[in-house]
Amino acid sequence: MRQIKIDPVTRLEGHGKIDIFLNDDGEVANCYFQVPELRGFEQFAVGRPIEEMPRITTRICGVCPEAHHMAAAKACDAVYNVQIPSAGKKLRELLYNTFYTTDHTVHFYALGGPDFVCGPDAPPAERNLLGVIKRVGLEVGGKVIALRSKCQEIIQMLGGKKIHQVTAIPGGVARGINEQERKKIEEYAKYFIEFGQFTFKIFEDVVLKNAAYVDLIVNGPYTHKTYYMGLVDENNQVNFYDGMVKVVDPDGKEFCKYKPSEYLEHIEEHMESWNYLKYPYLKKVGWKGLVDGKDSGVYRATPLSRLNVTDGMPTPLAQAEYEKYFETLTGDKSGKTPVHHTLATHWARIIELQYAAEKVMELAKDPEITSQDYRALCTNVPHEGVGIVEAPRGTLTHHYVTDEKGIVTKANLIVGTTNNHAAISMSIKSAAEGLIKKGVEVTEGTLNKIEMAFRAYDPCFGCATHTLPGQMPMILTIRKPDGEIIDEVKRN
Repeated sequence: MRQIKIDPVTRLEGHGKIDIFLNDDGEVANCYFQVPELRGFEQFAVGRPIEEMPRITTRICGVCPEAHHMAAAKACDAVYNVQIPSAGKKLRELLYNTFYTTDHTVHFYALGGPDFVCGPDAPPAERNLLGVIKRVGLEVGGKVIALRSKCQEIIQMLGGKKIHQVTAIPGGVARGINEQERKKIEEYAKYFIEFGQFTFKIFEDVVLKNAAYVDLIVNGPYTHKTYYMGLVDENNQVNFYDGMVKVVDPDGKEFCKYKPSEYLEHIEEHMESWNYLKYPYLKKVGWKGLVDGKDSGVYRATPLSRLNVTDGMPTPLAQAEYEKYFETLTGDKSGKTPVHHTLATHWARIIELQYAAEKVMELAKDPEITSQDYRALCTNVPHEGVGIVEAPRGTLTHHYVTDEKGIVTKANLIVGTTNNHAAISMSIKSAAEGLIKKGVEVTEGTLNKIEMAFRAYDPCFGCATHTLPGQMPMILTIRKPDGEIIDEVKRN
């Protein structure tokens, strides 16, 4: 049996490796996706005051600290059973949608985009942001840098820091904004919206006008029919910050809709001994292994998933792109027919980018945004709370239980990428089976196309990995200067 190893996998946050095993005929016998790192944040939270969670959990990930900041803050609100003022909620949403704008930009241009702009078979040294700029022009690099700079300025203004934000606290936010700051955000929002339109033009020219790329998306080995998850508002439309969690089946029919406090009635987590990352699944369907279909509890929570569960986008430019997306891929612009093509997640992501930009403008123009009534005092005895937001990579759940003094006694986090772990593993195996055949040379480009299967999910394994036992095997090896082993200590 022959083994092909991709270690480490590239253009993602965190670490992972892929082991592909071929039988004697050169066909894929099995494929394993492993996350070899451990992050034990649930245990770190125990024994700390609940009000510290929005500040501490931002350290889980430097890529998306805003997501953990907001999920933890919403959980704190629930722990104290406090209703935050409308202005405080809008300030949180303003920060969060600004974050979405910059985060989706990074993935499209630096992580996922190079596979299409530069080509999946391009040399690795060219498949990066610089390669993208070389292909589509220096102007693109300038626009991306300007977008990121403006977003970070707003995030620092609202969040107190560019990363590891400190503004969201139980009951609201720590500070508001004045009229001068509001005007600046509105000015920047105009650029964000224009940038979204510019990004669609690049996608149209580079991807949609390339028949080979469209065929790869629609007919390549990157399709799975799974359940889909995402937050929706009262109109069943996309909302990143608030709402109910909606799940649809592979046919697009609503399977369930639940409040954050009800998540344990619907989600269960499976563990495998060879991986530190858990496999969430739909409890009422059950864990059937790494398979898709209605009989499998595997679901996905991605930009593609959020579009599959929604009845539409709340803003006009994003809605127009939503209709084009579904009409192109399913023939039904209403969105009632789900898109199952994993690589189409890149397209869904820039539709969300456009929505986030429009939402920033909407909030910046809201007269209430400069109100000084942005925090309610917490007077109730703390107990238990769940906060859910849509992280760019998937539905993010923070669940805390405290004693009567507000000290955390139990914590559980289901991170965006964790929701997609089973689907990522399935997508990688499907890509390997579709690309590696008897008598076909396995090139570097072939391996990159296998990596494209997980790259569409924009995974962040840095914050997704946990272990149920709370302990990991450790091997300490002591060597002489010449490399000779003196002693070895193991903990299993």
